[in-house]
Amino acid sequence: MTQPPQNTPIEPTAQPTRFRVRQKLTMMVNRYEVHGVGPDGTEVGLWAFAEQKRMAFKEQVTFFADAGRSQAVFGFKARTRMDLGATYDITDAAGQPIGQFRKDFGKSLLRSTWHLTTPNGRTALGQERNRNIAILRRVWDLVPVVGDIPVPFLFHFDFALPDGRVVMSSTKKPALRDVYEVELPVVDGHPLDWRVGAAMAVALDALQSR
Repeated sequence: MTQPPQNTPIEPTAQPTRFRVRQKLTMMVNRYEVHGVGPDGTEVGLWAFAEQKRMAFKEQVTFFADAGRSQAVFGFKARTRMDLGATYDITDAAGQPIGQFRKDFGKSLLRSTWHLTTPNGRTALGQERNRNIAILRRVWDLVPVVGDIPVPFLFHFDFALPDGRVVMSSTKKPALRDVYEVELPVVDGHPLDWRVGAAMAVALDALQSR
């Protein structure tokens, strides 16, 4: 699979349905890389990456096509700053809206819940796949001393339309660095825009504690 064109429309049948997000940590920067994945599970190319300073606000993230940051591919930005229930707009390279998401703060107290609006205007509800793991993660964070140790439980998310059809799933893999396998099932003839899926996948990691 070659890298999808960024500035021209992609035919639905050519839309990627699978990719991998890798997080790389340094002393000063969080780096997210979006890699294409072939049928055999091997990575076939870097589609986009974003860097975020460790102590910077995370209300805006821009993804670029190359390390020189010469070409923006897409990004997301909060409508309001420091708002736990803020809506984030996802935009393409030209700044045009292609989707949006927000965290449901009330429901997330027990089980992380997100609302993702797809490019065609439909809203998918995203939740942690395993309710029991969600509760264990919260208990772990509340226990003194133990809460300072990274949570050992992997968390996965599924995003489904009101009729139950899944439009996106993000599965965290056991690894020294955070790695997420993202699937975009074909629904009504085409998958979710991969840029919307990638933005949501990164937000699940970058904004999870917000």
